[in-house]
Amino acid sequence: MTDSKTKKLTMIGMLCAIAYAVMVVGRVPIVLFLKYDPKDVIITIGGFIFGPFTSFTISFIVSLIEMFTVSDTGFIGCVMNILSSCSFACLAAYIYKKKHTLSGAVIGLFCGLAFMTVVMLLWNYLVTPIYLGYPREAVAELLIPAILPFNLLKGGINLALTILIYKHVVNALRKAKLIDESKGEAGDKSSVMGIMIVASVILITGILVALVLKGVI
Repeated sequence: MTDSKTKKLTMIGMLCAIAYAVMVVGRVPIVLFLKYDPKDVIITIGGFIFGPFTSFTISFIVSLIEMFTVSDTGFIGCVMNILSSCSFACLAAYIYKKKHTLSGAVIGLFCGLAFMTVVMLLWNYLVTPIYLGYPREAVAELLIPAILPFNLLKGGINLALTILIYKHVVNALRKAKLIDESKGEAGDKSSVMGIMIVASVILITGILVALVLKGVI
């Protein structure tokens, strides 16, 4: 096995461990049976560095371990986790791979947010009645007032966090010589501050909305 492949496998293993850790520590019930956790941020960063298949790999491994450890939703919950993470992270990583610039990363993240929201609306309508025992009519009534805003909130927070920490993570990995200098490099430097400000506003707004939904404020 070449040195580059060894580094990649090491990095994927490390990202899996970090994604699992932040999932366990960061699981927060938001509304009804829906919980937020930030593992998709790590999954997306992995995809930005190594490509969309890495996002799928990390998502699959972490969701499988989650199913056997902290999850109470079994196999169906595992499938839903993989669908949610991959629809967001894999699409974002694919677009970033095709347009390897800062704007490409932002476009990919927003496309991932939109795609994940649509996918989870559809799959919650199809699957939630099976594993929670809710009547399908009751689930349909929850789609717009609960499931839609939850997924927009979840995706918005993950989008903002990815933008805010991605460059710092890549720089740290380069200094540790865990990834090549060419990995994770976005070509354009313009408008970085503006994008960071927008991401910060999205993150703060998302946190405040989550606190309101939980009744904290």
